[in-house]
Amino acid sequence: MIHTYKARKAVEIRKYVYGPVPSRRLGRSLGVDLVPFKTCTYDCIYCQLGRTTNKTLVRKEYVPIKGIIREISDKLKSGDAPDYITLAGSGEPTLHNKIGELIDRIKKMTKTPIAVITNGSLLWDPDVQNALLQADLVIPSLDAGDSSTFGYVNRPHREITYDRMVEGLISFRKQYDKKMWLEVFLLGGITAIDAEVRKIAALANKIAADKIQLNTVERPPAEDFAFPVKEGQMRMFAKRFGGNTEIITNFKHRSAPAGFSASHSDVLDLIRRRPCSLSDVAGGLGIAHNEAVKMLGHLEIKRLIQSERKGNTNYYIPGKQPKKKRKK
Repeated sequence: MIHTYKARKAVEIRKYVYGPVPSRRLGRSLGVDLVPFKTCTYDCIYCQLGRTTNKTLVRKEYVPIKGIIREISDKLKSGDAPDYITLAGSGEPTLHNKIGELIDRIKKMTKTPIAVITNGSLLWDPDVQNALLQADLVIPSLDAGDSSTFGYVNRPHREITYDRMVEGLISFRKQYDKKMWLEVFLLGGITAIDAEVRKIAALANKIAADKIQLNTVERPPAEDFAFPVKEGQMRMFAKRFGGNTEIITNFKHRSAPAGFSASHSDVLDLIRRRPCSLSDVAGGLGIAHNEAVKMLGHLEIKRLIQSERKGNTNYYIPGKQPKKKRKK
C-alpha cells in the first residue's frame, strides 16, 4: 500500500527499527538499532554521525530485546517484507550483550536472513564470535594497514589494539562458515595511497572474506580532514584487492526495487540515523524528488526535522523540540 501525503496524518515513531530502505548491498534492508546513538568502540574520523559520545567496551543490554522483537514483528506483519534484517544502526551493535539471543529469536519468527554490520573491533571476544555465528551475513570493517594509521583513523578505545582487532577478524573467519564481506573505508591523503592500500589488501587476503567492499566519504564526516577518494582512484585501488572486490557507490547511483513505497515515518527514521540531503532521502528511499520535498517540508513544519547547510548542500537532521515552559 502506498502512503500518500494526505493519507499520512500522523508520523509513527519507532525506537529501534527503521526501513526497509533500498540498499545496494542488501536489497531491501530493515535496520535495527541495538545501542544508543554514538555508543561505540571507535571514534572514526570519517563517521557521518559525528563524534562518538560514549566510547566504551562495556557490553550490556542497552535496549530491551522485547521492544526490538515487538517492532520487528509489527513491521513484518504489515506485509512490507525486507530482503534482510540488518543489525547495525547508530553505534556498534556487538556492544549489546544479547545480540546472539536476538538473532536466535528473530530466526524463530521469520525466514528473512539476518545481516550484522560491525566495525569488527570485538571479534576477538569469544562471546561475540559465538553470538554472530548464527547470523547469515557478517560485514566487518578494516580501515588501516598498521597500528599508527588505525589509531589515527578509527581512534579506538584504549584497550583495543590493532593486533587484537586484526587477529579477531582472522579468528572469526576461521569459525564462521557463512557469508562474510569485508568493508574497507579509504580516505584521501591518508589511506588512499598505494603503499597503504597494499598493506590493507595483504591483511584482507589473510582474513579471506567472500567479498571486499571499498567505501569512501559520502556525507559530512566527523572531521573536516577526512576527504573522499575520487571514483577513478577507487577503481585503481580495487585492483589491489582482487576479483572479489566491489566499490560501494553513493545513493544517487542507486535505483529502488520495483514496487517500493515510503512514508513520512521512513523519512524520519532515515534522518534520525544520519544527516541526509534531499538526494539522499530520494535515492535512499527510492522515491521521486518532488515527493521527498513534500515529505521533508511536512516534517519541518512539525519541527521533527531541521536543515543545516554544509558546503553547497543542505542536510536534514532531527529537529530540536522547543522546551516546555514551566508552570508558575
